Amino acid sequence: MPEGDTVWWTARRLHEGLAGQRLVRCDLRVPRLATVDLTGREVIEAVSRGKHLLTRVEGGLTLHSHLRMDGAWRVYAPGERWTGGPGHQIRAILGTAGGTAVGYRLPVLELLRTADEDQAVGHLGPDLLGPGWSPEEALRRLLAEPGRPVGEALLDQRNLAGIGNVYKSELCFMAGVSPWTPVADVPRLERMVALAKRLLEANKDRPARVTTADPRPDHRLWVYGRVGRPCVRCGTPVRGADVAGAPGSGDDGQSRVGAGRDSARVTYWCPRCQPGPAPTQA
Repeated sequence: MPEGDTVWWTARRLHEGLAGQRLVRCDLRVPRLATVDLTGREVIEAVSRGKHLLTRVEGGLTLHSHLRMDGAWRVYAPGERWTGGPGHQIRAILGTAGGTAVGYRLPVLELLRTADEDQAVGHLGPDLLGPGWSPEEALRRLLAEPGRPVGEALLDQRNLAGIGNVYKSELCFMAGVSPWTPVADVPRLERMVALAKRLLEANKDRPARVTTADPRPDHRLWVYGRVGRPCVRCGTPVRGADVAGAPGSGDDGQSRVGAGRDSARVTYWCPRCQPGPAPTQA
């Protein structure tokens, strides 16, 4: 599942592949954009905002996309074989003389006026990898709901933008708190916010995400994806629970309440290293 660091890296790849060049091909394969043709326009830049991608083109237009669970953008050199998926999964093609960006399985793809980008991203909190990052504002937003479970609050893109389920689970472990601990009861919450920033910054250029400082494939993460396996710190079996999403906790920053199975995420934790409340279904 793409998180803020992956989306930042994707934006950089799009920017390096397209920015400063004119589009010679534009194929947007969603019904409402089927007649849109951006050929002849220069790509100004591609940037990330939390988990959102904004590709800005000449004429004051922005192509907004979101990867959610399994979307992806790939940038190919001229003549290079496209390997991101079968043709029926392609939702966007942006081609220049220097290369082609192909968007696969994009659940969100829309064209906005650049001046209206806030319609798509204005609800987001401070961006952990953005130029306007403010730890004070992120902390203020988290503390606005002191009784909310901290894991849920960290996922809420309206509080701070860029944390997904991997970082939620890892941050709670590294802070030594259960993900179901109320925000107000988390000791030194500001340290958790600062740690989130450090982790995303450290991983934004890495091919594989690491939170443990141990790059070996089986040791990169503390608890995420390790249900039933020994905690790498104390040896206690790691636990996992399917927990439904809460308002604002969707990867696109919107509510997924009532979305059924798609709103469920597995939360991982070590019951010994992270004392505190646990879900009844765990």
